[in-house]
Amino acid sequence: MSDERLLETRTESPAWMLPAIIVLGLLAIGGLAFGWNASSKLDATQQSVATQLKTAQQAVQQDMSSLKDRLAQDEKASTDLQGDLKVVTGKLKITQGQLKKAREEAAKLNDATTEKLTALDTSVHSELATKATSDDVKTVDTKVVGVKTDLDATREDLKMARSEMGTLIARNHDEIDQLRRLGERDYVEFTITGKNKPQKVSNVTVELKGVNEKRNQFSVAMTVEDKRFEKKNRAMNEPIFFYVSGTHIPEEVVINKVSKDTISGYVSVPKANSQTASNTTSKSGN
Repeated sequence: MSDERLLETRTESPAWMLPAIIVLGLLAIGGLAFGWNASSKLDATQQSVATQLKTAQQAVQQDMSSLKDRLAQDEKASTDLQGDLKVVTGKLKITQGQLKKAREEAAKLNDATTEKLTALDTSVHSELATKATSDDVKTVDTKVVGVKTDLDATREDLKMARSEMGTLIARNHDEIDQLRRLGERDYVEFTITGKNKPQKVSNVTVELKGVNEKRNQFSVAMTVEDKRFEKKNRAMNEPIFFYVSGTHIPEEVVINKVSKDTISGYVSVPKANSQTASNTTSKSGN
């Protein structure tokens, strides 16, 4: 009997083991669930980071492409600017050369004026020393007046502006008369009233297209030997040069006065061109 009780005692399980097993099972299941959740979150995080990294790479590539395009544009603009700078530098050198030439011509005129004064002084003293009659004195006085007139004209010439070709520019009728006295060119004055009314002046036909009185500007159409060209928004006293067949010296049109639908000025023709034209006409006649 005692042996049976001992056997029953040994085969019966403790009461706390079943709850412990259940708790352990729940803990295991919770651990698995937590691990699976953490793994899912990790995968999602990795996928989000990969997406963000890819987007950032694309943005960087786009920025790099845009930067390359801008750099190419800047290089092109720099090249164009260097080309423009070369052109401007070349034109500036030409302008400096023309300015130097004009200054040299002005210096020559000053030297010529000094020579005239010296010659006049020598001539007056010489003639007064050798001739004592009143008639001789009057002759000398007349020469003095003539030379002074030439001297005054030369001084006035020096006050006139010069074109890029070195020619003097007359601003009014009196200055045109002064240039005529120099005898180097022929001057034909003209006035055009009304637009689109071609007017023949010397070797060119001039047609008024418009006037801007506030800015002292004008626009004209010119026809030279059946060749028509327009000059827009030109300033007063700014020569317009053109060539006639068989000549090497340019002729010029200068507008020195503008008003409502009216312009006035002159055409300047070198004497050499007139002689060339005469020789050409005589040869064709023969």
